[in-house]
Amino acid sequence: MQNYHILWADDEIDLLKPHIIFLENKGYKITAVNNGSEAVDLCMEEQFDIVFLDENMPGMSGLESLSVIKSAKPNLPVVMITKSEEEFIMEEAIGSKIADYLIKPLNPNQILLSVKKILDNKRLVSEKTNQTYQQDFRNISMAFGDDLDYKEWAEMYKKLVFWDLEIDQTEDQSMAEVLSMQHLEGNNNFARFIDDNYEQWINDETEDRPLLSHELMRSKVFPNLGDEPVFFIVIDNLRFDQWKLMEPEILKYFNLDEEDNYYSILPTTTAYARNAIFSGLLPDEMAAKHPDLWVNEDEEDGKNNNEDKWVSRQLRRHGYEDKFTYNKIVNVNQGKQVIDQVSNMMDHPLNVLVYNFVDMLSHARTDMKMIRELAPDESAYRSLTNSWFMHSPLLDLLKKIASKKVKVVITTDHGTIRVKKPFKIVGDRNVNSNLRYKQGKNLGYKANNDVLEVPKPERFHLPKINVSTSYVFTKGESFFAYPNNYNYYVNYYKDTFQHGGVSMEEMIIPIISLSSKNGS
Repeated sequence: MQNYHILWADDEIDLLKPHIIFLENKGYKITAVNNGSEAVDLCMEEQFDIVFLDENMPGMSGLESLSVIKSAKPNLPVVMITKSEEEFIMEEAIGSKIADYLIKPLNPNQILLSVKKILDNKRLVSEKTNQTYQQDFRNISMAFGDDLDYKEWAEMYKKLVFWDLEIDQTEDQSMAEVLSMQHLEGNNNFARFIDDNYEQWINDETEDRPLLSHELMRSKVFPNLGDEPVFFIVIDNLRFDQWKLMEPEILKYFNLDEEDNYYSILPTTTAYARNAIFSGLLPDEMAAKHPDLWVNEDEEDGKNNNEDKWVSRQLRRHGYEDKFTYNKIVNVNQGKQVIDQVSNMMDHPLNVLVYNFVDMLSHARTDMKMIRELAPDESAYRSLTNSWFMHSPLLDLLKKIASKKVKVVITTDHGTIRVKKPFKIVGDRNVNSNLRYKQGKNLGYKANNDVLEVPKPERFHLPKINVSTSYVFTKGESFFAYPNNYNYYVNYYKDTFQHGGVSMEEMIIPIISLSSKNGS
């Protein structure tokens, strides 16, 4: 144990000698004084790891000493000790950012617990977290060998995310690399699961299948339409781990009615997955039934410019009133303008909002060296996303509508995965540019377990631009690279976050239902 140095100020310090001896026997160094002035002077002259301050000392009181110490050394933990249980004293102390608050008479173990909680907390949490993950490691690895169904795969992914977030908070990151390897093992097995089952799911050939993108609004949004306005918020590229960081702040304002998941269709991209959400149709159905809205891969037009029209047609097709608002937010000003429209939104049964920041972040991370430096791995990527959210117009909007009687559904169209393993492919100039899937004719590659081949796109409900069109998807951490300019592709795109392929991160999607806590 580190030899921590504790300063203890109390006008009855002699009566506390047994407690001091108890702490010294536990390995702590104690400096004892009997007034606040001396405590303040010592804090300015020496280094202490923690300060105990009695609140009721003659001369400079504990609260006055606390104020001076915190002004000079804001990060020095201070524990306030008092005989009084008066609320205003507690509030003053808490407002001054004390580390703990103890009421006399003191118990030696109560003091020790406070010290350990403040000084040893991170070390103890790290040790316990790493120990518990090591115990769970074997269970997870053994489960990968079982015949998991889609629900069990979703739970397995959530368990891996849980450990991601737990290990993120530890000082000792020794298990982080082990967990990363377990993610890779999981995705290899998940890809085989998708190989075996996806075609049946997409063709409704089994009842035992997950909710898919094109069924999302019908299942999770439309049933909420009624007396209260529904806000359907789609945050592009939001992974389950990113949602878990945002969740605590959101739950300050809303009740969590349901935390569920669905599976994104392939390709896990905006053009396919998000359009499927808003249209309620699979890609080949969109292309065949609504050619005026569908944009093929070989066309220059934006692939997601008709989202409001897709929503409108889906509402009418299912017999709902075609009365809704639609907003796509790609910058702060647009986000602020949406907040100004809340009163108007309250008059509509459905309000669809698309926030594109996370998508832009993933692309910016590819294009901008600074962003790549800020988010070199999953942990930093999560943190950067959460930092955006905590200062975003989206959070401002949620705070504003939380005071009203509303339903909120939050989801995304697909996630992303950090790609590390290049896979060579050859195609003509009409082949799409996405790094996780390719569509075209005469695609040249050496088939192996890193890719999912779709020679008959109609079996995956994917449109065919011509008779010989086929699709191929990368799995796990792989990404496509062309043999010419191969080194450029690898150096430029390795360790970037991409989407379009097959992985738990891209396909297992959070769908969150909320209701106002204090809505009027």
